[in-house]
Amino acid sequence: MDDLDRDSEVPVYQQIADSIAERIESGELRPRRPIPSEKTLMQAYPGVARGTVRRAVEHLRDRGLVYTVPQRGTYVTPPEDRPGD
Repeated sequence: MDDLDRDSEVPVYQQIADSIAERIESGELRPRRPIPSEKTLMQAYPGVARGTVRRAVEHLRDRGLVYTVPQRGTYVTPPEDRPGD
């Protein structure tokens, strides 16, 4: 899954967020189901710091693609609940 272009002008956190967004849009990650944990994402993208992964998830949350339940995890927002959909 480590398909990051570390020489790109697009920040790494955004590349990770875009990759997860693609998985959401394709249906691979389903509504109301959890996205991979920070630890799992760090393993999928070797050498990426936890803060970078957190920023990617925050970016997805800002876009309305995911929501976080404290102490439980981060889940895919159903399409009907996304802004602009």
